[in-house]
Amino acid sequence: MQLPPNLAAKRAALDLHLRSLGRTLIAYSGGVDSAFLAWAAHEASGSNMLAVIADSPSLARTQLTDATAFAGEQGIPLEVIATDELERPEYARNDSSRCFHCKDELFNALEEVRTRRGFDSIAYGVNLDDQGDFRPGQRAAEQHRVAAPLRDAGLSKQEIRELSRAAGLRIWDKPASACLSSRIEYGREVTREALSVVEQGEDAIRALGFLQFRVRHHGDTVRIEIAREELTRALTAEMAIEFTRIFKALGFKFVTLDLEGFRSGSMNTVLPAEVLSRGH
Repeated sequence: MQLPPNLAAKRAALDLHLRSLGRTLIAYSGGVDSAFLAWAAHEASGSNMLAVIADSPSLARTQLTDATAFAGEQGIPLEVIATDELERPEYARNDSSRCFHCKDELFNALEEVRTRRGFDSIAYGVNLDDQGDFRPGQRAAEQHRVAAPLRDAGLSKQEIRELSRAAGLRIWDKPASACLSSRIEYGREVTREALSVVEQGEDAIRALGFLQFRVRHHGDTVRIEIAREELTRALTAEMAIEFTRIFKALGFKFVTLDLEGFRSGSMNTVLPAEVLSRGH
């Protein structure tokens, strides 16, 4: 597939940037951005790169399995490491800085791998669109001097999907999926039990055939977000019975379906404006 000139120029700029980083670790999650970045780094640098995925209770098993499979399919060197962000009180208390502490834990672990394995740099998959969202993890990346090749090449999320599709990568249309902790309302402690409940709930919704959704944990209440194009199927008496059965079995007293549908970062709407303004 021939790329439009503007996108081809950005792709070339990305390759140049990746080669300039030397031997590079890629912070890898298996999402579209990090998967494309890992693939591009492997294309540009061959064995001079290593994708590293952090395994913890906040990473869904389906995501870990798919991320590992994609790396294997593409011949991308991969290392799985364990991170312990849940042991950090400042992470577990789940205030608006949770993502910062998660990424701080991740980049500390990657720095240890970088030093031990003799790599020159660390890169992660933030894109141009992420600049307009509440992303405290970007502040951690800046403090650790982690490179952002996709953002610096001026690539938007849609452009990354287009490049992935042109390269024949199956992840090009993969739904976005943040960590499981992002499903738990701010101020409610992040625990292994809460993460497990969210993961089981999302596995059950996936088994019903839905593609884009979130299970939002609000204590006794679960708030289910389904993509708007799939809401018609969700808004039936039969599906209401299924949702109720699934989530009451997981311990929720109240089961709700959000009529606004799925939207990334919906938990952030409760944060004060002054917190959102210092999110980067």
